[in-house]
Amino acid sequence: MELLAPAGNIEKLKYAYEYGADAAYIGIRNFSLRAKADNFQENEHEEIKRIKGNKKLYCALNIYFMNEDIKKLEEELEYFKQYPFDGFIISDLGLLNLMKKHFPDKELHLSTQANCTNIEAAKLYYDLGFTRIVPAREMSLKDISEIKTALPKLEIEAFVHGAMCLAYSGRCFLSSWMTDRSANQGGCSHSCRWDYKVLEEGKRPGEYYPIYENDRGVSIMSSKDINMINHLQDMKDAGVDSLKIEGRMKSIYYTAVVTRAYRKTLDSLSGQDIPNLAGYQDEISKVSHREFSTGFYYDNADISRSSKESYSREFVFLGAVGREQEDGLYLLDVKNQITEGDDIEFIGPDMLYLKESDFKLFDKNKNPVDKTDHCKTSFIKTSKPIKEGYIIRKKAPHLLGGNR
Repeated sequence: MELLAPAGNIEKLKYAYEYGADAAYIGIRNFSLRAKADNFQENEHEEIKRIKGNKKLYCALNIYFMNEDIKKLEEELEYFKQYPFDGFIISDLGLLNLMKKHFPDKELHLSTQANCTNIEAAKLYYDLGFTRIVPAREMSLKDISEIKTALPKLEIEAFVHGAMCLAYSGRCFLSSWMTDRSANQGGCSHSCRWDYKVLEEGKRPGEYYPIYENDRGVSIMSSKDINMINHLQDMKDAGVDSLKIEGRMKSIYYTAVVTRAYRKTLDSLSGQDIPNLAGYQDEISKVSHREFSTGFYYDNADISRSSKESYSREFVFLGAVGREQEDGLYLLDVKNQITEGDDIEFIGPDMLYLKESDFKLFDKNKNPVDKTDHCKTSFIKTSKPIKEGYIIRKKAPHLLGGNR
């Protein structure tokens, strides 16, 4: 099975590939449902060609297009042709003839937003020229297996990890109502995941929706996250061709850790001996997430109930290791403050983690400093066997009993 990872910018794309993805999916600004992701523009296609190598790259054009959006897309088609895309993920059939005409050699993938839920719909899309569908998230593995049996040449791409949406196949108006940001045009504000203090029935004062509350309030409309790390054989048996990780708006830490865990698990399924496999799998609980579930794949009893918990975050993402300058001295890409004496951990594509506290920090002039912050040019010196591209993290303050 193909492992497909999200990339909201060129940095995340690089980490997706380095940490084990066979393919990645990106958006082009103004045409993607993740408009708040950095997305790609200007001359980044040149850098993408360099780092892509023989990996796959898909472009998400999955907003619902208005007339002016179609016109804008037509104006930018020549720009699109500069990217080394292997296929396009679309939900709006209004794009079909346009994409066939201008990209006759590229694959067309049907977005989950198109809400394909049955064999007849899948057959129609296949006849129209789609080589792959991403079924509606409400489908079970049994449903997916039936489509694959009926249409063995049609590829199936299914979400394997990440956030689920409150609305049916992501068709939600809540964000639009509350913030005037349309989820169907790429501007979702994730209103369903906000913490609310009370929910009272308007015409029946004193009648409240039964809820569970923590110190932040409640998240009565927030779906649980999907996590299928222990069920990949079932997905393979159902005929899934591509395992899709959600999260173009999330950090490179999320991209790296989750992609790595699924890469190791897939390699193990193929017969490779993976030392510390359970450790790699457990790492996905160390990135920010809500309660895990198996979505709709087995039944809907679990996913139909909202999450009773806020986001769980075990570690703080501090940054990434850059190029080695001299023996043991590395450039830093700092995302959150690093302080000398912190108990930090390095993680790599094939290294579970290395603990370190005896490191030294230096400013842009290579003068010793006791801390460094985001956007500051700085260096780290360590005796640990680290490499460029390793991630740096530390335990979250609430787990340390203080504000370290």
